[in-house]
Amino acid sequence: MLARLQSHAVLGMDACPVEVETDLGWGLPAFSVVGLPDVAVREARERVRAGIANSGYEFPLRRITVNLAPADVRKEGPAFDLPIALSVLAASDQLKSGLLSEYSVVGELSLDGGVRRINGALSIAEGARQAGYKGIVLPAVNAREAALVDGLEVIGVRDLGQAAAFFRGELSIEPVPVDTASLLSGGNGHHPDLSEVKGQQHARRALEVCAAGGHNLLMIGPPGSGKTMLARRLPSILPPLQIGEAIEVTRIYSVAGLLDGSPLISTRPFRSPHHTISHVGLAGGGRTPRPGEVSLAHMGVLFLDELPEFSRLALEALRQPVEDGAVTISRALASVSYPARFMLVAAMNPCPCGHLGNPQNQCLCPPQKVMTYRSRLSGPLLDRIDVAVEVPALTKRELLSASRSESSAAVAARVAGARKIQTARLAGTDIFFNAQMGSRQTSRHCPLTGTAMAMLESAVERLGLSARAHQRILKVARTIADLDGRDELDAAHLAEAISYRSIDRRGWNGR
Repeated sequence: MLARLQSHAVLGMDACPVEVETDLGWGLPAFSVVGLPDVAVREARERVRAGIANSGYEFPLRRITVNLAPADVRKEGPAFDLPIALSVLAASDQLKSGLLSEYSVVGELSLDGGVRRINGALSIAEGARQAGYKGIVLPAVNAREAALVDGLEVIGVRDLGQAAAFFRGELSIEPVPVDTASLLSGGNGHHPDLSEVKGQQHARRALEVCAAGGHNLLMIGPPGSGKTMLARRLPSILPPLQIGEAIEVTRIYSVAGLLDGSPLISTRPFRSPHHTISHVGLAGGGRTPRPGEVSLAHMGVLFLDELPEFSRLALEALRQPVEDGAVTISRALASVSYPARFMLVAAMNPCPCGHLGNPQNQCLCPPQKVMTYRSRLSGPLLDRIDVAVEVPALTKRELLSASRSESSAAVAARVAGARKIQTARLAGTDIFFNAQMGSRQTSRHCPLTGTAMAMLESAVERLGLSARAHQRILKVARTIADLDGRDELDAAHLAEAISYRSIDRRGWNGR
């Protein structure tokens, strides 16, 4: 007898419909799964066999063939356990229901018939809604996550017996409701406050400008000057996530299997990988493509401390996602894309020992060693940095001062005001803040006064700026003007933006 049941496979950020076909034939007892399954799917045979028997059902001693269609799409992971088990029960006349064609079913089985958590439930739920299914049956622990998708019945089950009873109509399970707005408002979390940072007014101002315009930031200074402290306080001045942004971030973490209890990521991500990370770990990939740190930082901050210590491959892998806001991973059987629209914040020492230019400690690095250290950062990568500031060592007076600096709340209010101006200016486009503007928007929205134009021409000639660096100066100046509530960019705005291009000074890295 033949039975059919609907399921989904996760491919990158999306879900592909999969039809689970089960045929019970005559012959020696056997159980085979076809349709391009990976090892985890092939091992489902043993989990399904034990789960059916331990749930009080009879496992048919027939020649069982399970086909996962379409056969040219690779099926990965244990999420097909539950639909395979239900289709075996349907094919052996132990489950008769007209509901099987109306719901997509996913879930991993334990040997006692329990249903375990899966990855990518939010993407699968979205795929089921787009495919026109009435609802989705999945593990109860994933139900609140999947319920973030509107217009879809989400049925959470704890074991195989409960799922079978639901499809037979013997058990009524109410769809899981979720109040997305309350989840978002109740999870803003606690971030370290900027008021805890002593001194560093120039760096604090750069942090505010970057937060207001979504710009990339590089901080250069000796050890202990507060670079990491500043970076970790950046999320406290960023605008809170909107509902659409939060769901998009949650989809990435769901696919990566990194959701920890809460069904919704409600705060902007802050990722800080160690400098020993591989380029695959940073950009994503692997035999089974998975999101990397650049995607896990989507809508948030990617902080790279000790930037020159990262491998050359890892640093160069940043270039595409920083520029495009996405990363594409190509393999023989498929090509997947993950969003990667993040703020890049990096920190580095001015030299290998870290004390170049520090009056309190003498630098012993020879000039050639300093140049070699700085040349680990390629020109194309540095061109993608909007703001570069020096963070000098604190003086004794600053270090021992008992006074507190301006709080994150005060800075966040100015940042929110600037973002509101940008949102209104860029309405009707798919970009939301200045750093995302292309050349067309930059030319349109960055009008310069005559004095400012002369200053920019002089800076381009003196610093030897590339076309990309020139555009980034204009966008930073636009953000500074937004913080100032001005429409036209004057000389003061442009001068401040140019002051943030210390990496373009001749001789900085041997250029």
